Amino acid sequence: MDWKKLADALFPQGHSIVEKDDFLCGLGQVDGVTLQVIGTTAHTPIGVEIALAQARAILDTVREFPGKPILMLIDTQGQRLRHRDEMLGINSYMAHLGKCVDLARRKGHKIIGLVYDQALSGGFITSGLMADACYALPDATIRVMGLPAMARITKVPEERLTELAQSNPVFAPGPENYLRMGGLQAIWQGDLAAQLRAALAEPATGDQRSALGLERGGRRLAQPVIEAVMTDGDVRAA
Repeated sequence: MDWKKLADALFPQGHSIVEKDDFLCGLGQVDGVTLQVIGTTAHTPIGVEIALAQARAILDTVREFPGKPILMLIDTQGQRLRHRDEMLGINSYMAHLGKCVDLARRKGHKIIGLVYDQALSGGFITSGLMADACYALPDATIRVMGLPAMARITKVPEERLTELAQSNPVFAPGPENYLRMGGLQAIWQGDLAAQLRAALAEPATGDQRSALGLERGGRRLAQPVIEAVMTDGDVRAA
């Protein structure tokens, strides 16, 4: 979806979102509540410049507008794969962005992620997956790693991974599979402004992704492992 059409649908009361070099930033109004909107467009890769721009916008919000909700609009092909970015330490820039998102959360900012087009690899991990809750549009493309790349890294034949993807959402792309795994809170359809209002009204309950993955059948072991580790820790402390 074009980001301008998305912004108009999300904020029928008006917004001031602007785009510069594929970086989105501005304000939106929902039932009298002002949100800080930060995001990307045009499938842009996350290089050092956009990582810093997003981090700066988040820190400015924390400093100047305490408690203001933050909406992250996500459309990225992932981490930029250039020698320059690697030599500059792109991993540190993206870690810095993730820390800024976490700082905002700790300071009382509700953070909502929305994948409206494409979300791949590190660009998704440091945005949507760092939010309090992440949502997606039905036609969004989501994956952490494509099956050909996964085959090269794991040395598992691509044909076998393709077969596994038919029954296991961990190997399969798409919003429905990330919903099953708990990575997405919900898939938004219909009235997007109403969906955003509902998301803002949701109480903060901490990271529920593993519990949702177990409940939805997409990740059956993550939550039991977490509970076993936590229980063991409590027993030792006693």
